[in-house]
Amino acid sequence: MQVSDFNYDLPQELIAQTPMEPRDHSRLLVVDKETGKMEHRHFYDLPNYLRPDDLLVFNDTRVIPARLHGVKDTGAKAEVFLLTRLNATDWEVLVKPGRRLRTGAVINFSEDLSCEILDNTEFGGRIARFKFEGVFEEILDMLGETPLPPYITEQLEDKERYQTVYSRDKGSAAAPTAGLHFTKELLQKVKDMGCEEVFVTLNIGLGTFRPVSVENIEDHVMHKEFYTITPEAADAINKAKAAGRRIVSVGTTAVRTLEAAATAGNGIIKPGAAWTDIFIYPGYKFKMIDALVTNFHLPQSTLLMLVSTLSTREIMLKTYEEAVKQKYRFFSFGDAMFITDNL
Repeated sequence: MQVSDFNYDLPQELIAQTPMEPRDHSRLLVVDKETGKMEHRHFYDLPNYLRPDDLLVFNDTRVIPARLHGVKDTGAKAEVFLLTRLNATDWEVLVKPGRRLRTGAVINFSEDLSCEILDNTEFGGRIARFKFEGVFEEILDMLGETPLPPYITEQLEDKERYQTVYSRDKGSAAAPTAGLHFTKELLQKVKDMGCEEVFVTLNIGLGTFRPVSVENIEDHVMHKEFYTITPEAADAINKAKAAGRRIVSVGTTAVRTLEAAATAGNGIIKPGAAWTDIFIYPGYKFKMIDALVTNFHLPQSTLLMLVSTLSTREIMLKTYEEAVKQKYRFFSFGDAMFITDNL
């Protein structure tokens, strides 16, 4: 299967630049994963498509102010983008300008914060060691900028709009954007109807930003991301699966977390923390997920391949074609889909 098999035409004006207000007033395209039948709704209509015994799984990661601006000891400007924390001082990062920030380069951000480039990574990033006076997280909150995807060119007035209302665990370079549509009131409504809500954590890293640069899908290598599942969450998910209840993932990062854990546990979710580079594309058999709340993804992306796996490539491309025709808003601040069954 070729990467070009997952291409579609997207007019530039359909790429959402600002979030919808209120959050749950974005549009919702509901599609039957088996038949391709579609219905056009708004996100606040989602409870109408849920069942009282559904278990919804959310990723509660929180975006950190990951973009730092500094200067080299030569006086040249430099930018460092935090991706994955490796230990108390070392991070995997992206840097600009990449050609001039080689091993040994030192970047100063303030009197209290600097870093030295230690090594290159296989994905074009760097390993940086930070030196700081005080609490690193507090310094980062003061100096760092919350990153937005490169296709969003407008400034975000309220930084919390790039966080889910249930975000807790700081550590991501990007938001789990399917969750941006939920309000606290909508979450309560879902809970009141009998649905169970469970939270896992996957810290979103470089894989979100990396395009697929090979033509043959099997040749693509996903970047590793770190996930955590509590004993309480694991127990709830396993019980729901054993009882034959529907497991609804809110976002592709929750999908990757559960499927990675189920693969490692031979079909059982075990609590704990681990790294995953799971790549879900057609041919993969889901072990946990039955339905999915998600946004509209970039052409030829691994996320489009993932949603096509839950349904089919043909159904997803037809669904995207309809979304373009109906002028849905695309990507991080865009509208949502609910890929379900028995519509």
